[in-house]
Amino acid sequence: MPSLPALRRRPALPATAPLLAATGHTLAVAAPAAPPGSGPGGPPPPPPPRRPRATATTGSGPSGYLALLRLPGATAFTLGGLLARLPAGMFSVSAVLMIAASRGSYALAGAVTATGLAATALVAPWTARLVDRYGQRRVARPAAALAVCGALALVACVRLGAPAWTLFAAYAATATVPNAGAMARARWQALLGEDPARRHTATSFEQAVDEVCFMAGPALAAVLCTTLFPEAGTLTGVALLAVGITLFTAQRATEPPPHPRPATGSAAPLRRPGTAPLLAVFLATGIVFGTLEVTTLAFADTAGHAAAGGLIVGLQAAGSCVAGLVYGARAPAGPAAARLPVLLALLTAALALPALAATTGSAALLAPAVLCAGMATAPVMITAMTLVQHRTPPARLNEGLTLAVTAILTGIALGSALAGQAADRLTPGTGYTVALAAACAAIALATRLRAPALSGVRG
Repeated sequence: MPSLPALRRRPALPATAPLLAATGHTLAVAAPAAPPGSGPGGPPPPPPPRRPRATATTGSGPSGYLALLRLPGATAFTLGGLLARLPAGMFSVSAVLMIAASRGSYALAGAVTATGLAATALVAPWTARLVDRYGQRRVARPAAALAVCGALALVACVRLGAPAWTLFAAYAATATVPNAGAMARARWQALLGEDPARRHTATSFEQAVDEVCFMAGPALAAVLCTTLFPEAGTLTGVALLAVGITLFTAQRATEPPPHPRPATGSAAPLRRPGTAPLLAVFLATGIVFGTLEVTTLAFADTAGHAAAGGLIVGLQAAGSCVAGLVYGARAPAGPAAARLPVLLALLTAALALPALAATTGSAALLAPAVLCAGMATAPVMITAMTLVQHRTPPARLNEGLTLAVTAILTGIALGSALAGQAADRLTPGTGYTVALAAACAAIALATRLRAPALSGVRG
């Protein structure tokens, strides 16, 4: 038996320790006494911690864009993607001005650029599939190099007076230009993971970058070709493409991993449920874009304000850019498939404004109407691109996004052709009704995205 001093030296149980007592086959646990001051007469317990508000770290709020760019490597690949995307809007305008100046035929220039667009529609999805399979760096650099060779060959054929067929062959080679926008969106998805708020902000940001390139690319090409020499636009586009793709692909840390063999369930995007009507929506919205541009230019020319036509078209892109940034500043409510028909209905209502302004014959009234129509386009494109990202497996993401862009470009070509025919044969501004009809068709197609068969698909 230990001595009394030894018993006294044993440490006492802490005040908060539970007391144990054995009664038969039961072990009873007595709760510890409450600390002083915590009883009925003491101060109230501390309130539970408050949930932090959505900030830049969650992708909500205006500062969400800055938070995205602070991610390691994000600013560098964004800058590279911006430089690589500018030539997409420069090459066609530069080719038209260069060929028309040397051959004196806008018909030949238009046919050459139309051939290049058709080649892009065929080649771009295959290039994107190779990017998914072998990686952005391994595919984008040689693809961009081939496009650069095609653009330089076009300049050489124009300067040397080569036969017309060589112009078609050379410009068709530029169809291998990699889709920098799709590759940038794939990087954001890899960086942000399954964070819907931040991915929404990133998609909105990329849409704004697209609109900046849409505004700056054709304008820069026109200025260079008309103030310097006809080949200046193409040569500048070649330099921007080479520098942009090199800088973009140099950011190895943010490059998504390649998928040499698509995983189970990674079927081709065209075979996945809901993809066909979604691409049809992109096609219809492309018709809206092409019709708006050509009809606005033709209306301004007919009204005696040809110089203002380009400015009004620029307002459309500017409105879309600003609206895209505002729309992306907050996380949207509800699934994207449910929002898309509503946003298309708002776009249809906004398209009625240019149609009404055209009846007055006033370019001054047309400018704010086109601005409003442009502001309604960005939310539609952001939501539709979000659906593409949700419904395309990571192993085929570049391919799925490139198919969407190809559908838009095809729609722009169709809309431009329809608006041109309407401008030549009907009254000015009639083309705006074509845009309205295409928007209504897009609404009908978008409602099919909510079919019960797609209920298991995200978005």
